[in-house]
Amino acid sequence: MGHPDANGQPDLRPWQVGDEIVNPVTKEWARILELPWQNPEGRSRAEMVARVGSRVVGEHRHPGAVERFTVLEGELTVKRAGEVGVLHEGESAEIGAGSWHDWWNASDRDARVIVEVTPGARFGHMLETMFGLANLGYVDAKGMPDFMQMVAIGREFSDTVQFRTPPPAIQQVTFALLGPLAHALGYRGTYPQISRSLAPVPTE
Repeated sequence: MGHPDANGQPDLRPWQVGDEIVNPVTKEWARILELPWQNPEGRSRAEMVARVGSRVVGEHRHPGAVERFTVLEGELTVKRAGEVGVLHEGESAEIGAGSWHDWWNASDRDARVIVEVTPGARFGHMLETMFGLANLGYVDAKGMPDFMQMVAIGREFSDTVQFRTPPPAIQQVTFALLGPLAHALGYRGTYPQISRSLAPVPTE
């Protein structure tokens, strides 16, 4: 699958409330409702539509962030600490920092969900990287980049997301050993052309 140009033209458009972000592979769509610099908690909030059959790329945890789902329409299946449950309209689930979780839409209709992440700046940067790679065609049918790309992303965003497989201890060793090779091959944890999070924050 390869990787984007590590020296691509930066996208300097700052994210704004109302902007949309789409992953065509995992069938996720989100519209920004609140940005982390707009509140004291550093919270990011978005309205997400999980299409029928959509699912996140795999069971994972966020070491330093709390994630909250509130279903507005439809149903969302959520796995928390090994237990699977279904959130219906009006129901919420909070995923504590460091808690393993996964989610998907197993129903026959799209789900509309409010997603909040606190703090959300690094999470947003990671998400736009994964979505950006999907939009550029650098992921597989499940939305996952190739191995060396995941090494680079794993090193860059180890404070933000950790996948359950392979075990984190093995990932840590692997990233440390193969990170320099991935970098030499042109892989980066994120790329300027898909990193609007790095644009200057609006002063107004």
